[in-house]
Amino acid sequence: MDVIPRIRTARWADKEPVAALIADAVTPSPLAQWLVPDPAARRRVLADVAAIWVEHAMFHGDIQIIDDLSATAVTFHRYRPIPPPANYQSRLDTAAGTHAQRFDILDQLLTQQRPTDPHHHLAILAVRPDAQRRGLGAAMLTHHEARLDRINLPAWTETLPTTQDLYLRHRYLPRPTLTLPDGPTVTVMDRPSRPAREPWPLNASDSTAAAAPTLAESDTKR
Repeated sequence: MDVIPRIRTARWADKEPVAALIADAVTPSPLAQWLVPDPAARRRVLADVAAIWVEHAMFHGDIQIIDDLSATAVTFHRYRPIPPPANYQSRLDTAAGTHAQRFDILDQLLTQQRPTDPHHHLAILAVRPDAQRRGLGAAMLTHHEARLDRINLPAWTETLPTTQDLYLRHRYLPRPTLTLPDGPTVTVMDRPSRPAREPWPLNASDSTAAAAPTLAESDTKR
């Protein structure tokens, strides 16, 4: 595996480049073909829709990128319910046009599968096509799981069957698959929290319980 450049948190100025990276990674996939059947419009629509979710993750999650923008991981902190992106439906209609209904269908079906318990939602793991097969997807997952284990939270993701093996190597477990109407199968996976090595200290000063808390296409291609 090549030397992995530095992984860092995306800044606001990275929003459009990250959306473009996601579109480049996702465009060849069966899911992208189902979402946007028109090949001439596919990449543009995916980039515009991705930009909505990238912006949303900057407020309700986090985005990790490799410094040269060859790979990214977009996550949402679902410690409690989070709102949809601001003016989402009108923005989706503008971004996707006649394809908006398919994004709605995907989002509704995935939302029905998603747990309501607190978890990290790995919504997008994308590697730029010219940087695939270099271990960048694995490096991003390793970075992500190290952060998860520090806070002892489970993770949730959705991917395609062709990329499932990478997640299996990182302790993700497959759940019942989801087949889109006349479309591809999406694999739903979760990663249990790592058992704590020692008990968490009790906070005797607070007796109240904490409140429990998408465009989801993972292109990991190692």
